Amino acid sequence: MTLDYRWLYDTARKRFESDEALEAFLPEALTPDELKQKGDDRYLSAMSQRVFQAGMQHSVVDAKWPAFEDAFWGFEPEKMVLLSPEQIEGYMKNDRVIRHRTKLQTIPENAQFILDTRQEQGTSFGEFIANWPSSDIIGLWRLLAKRGARLGGRSGAGFLRLVGKDTFLLTSDVVARLMAAGIIDQAPTSQRDMQAVQDAFNELQQNSGRPLCHLSAMLSLSINPKF
Repeated sequence: MTLDYRWLYDTARKRFESDEALEAFLPEALTPDELKQKGDDRYLSAMSQRVFQAGMQHSVVDAKWPAFEDAFWGFEPEKMVLLSPEQIEGYMKNDRVIRHRTKLQTIPENAQFILDTRQEQGTSFGEFIANWPSSDIIGLWRLLAKRGARLGGRSGAGFLRLVGKDTFLLTSDVVARLMAAGIIDQAPTSQRDMQAVQDAFNELQQNSGRPLCHLSAMLSLSINPKF
């Protein structure tokens, strides 16, 4: 089964007064060059922000984030990897940040992940993310889940969206449209189903020339007009 891009565009377009309104609504991804220019501290900050967003209202975490940036010295990986258990305990007494011990412990763990990746690849972490092909974005999700701390499930894609890497999101509306189109018959968890989803997005991208984030939003709009 396949999804027809023209039908998808027309269905999403009906939710808006003009072509321009639709285009303005769609999320944007950064270019590879823009991703490479981001410092690795920005990637660790985004990882940490996404970890804290999980299970919480995003607006609450976002409002706290300037205090996190200050408390964690801008999230420089070389500094964050040195955080000791005693320092983590100290943050548990700091009411400027969200005092969740398990999530706080991911900061030095993900700093190590970034440093390890830099050493293995011989590039910045931003360059590693920028060079990963969108045609295998689920492969990057798998890597984040395996090697990152608390970056499995939707968190890997959420982190990528925060930093501006082009990715689709498997929201309930996106999954509902993929099921209605016969791409999958349930929420995808197996590698087979995930590959079927990736293949469907790849075909839509080839037919439209649009980034994955646009297509993901259009799929949501085709189910939920208030997306």
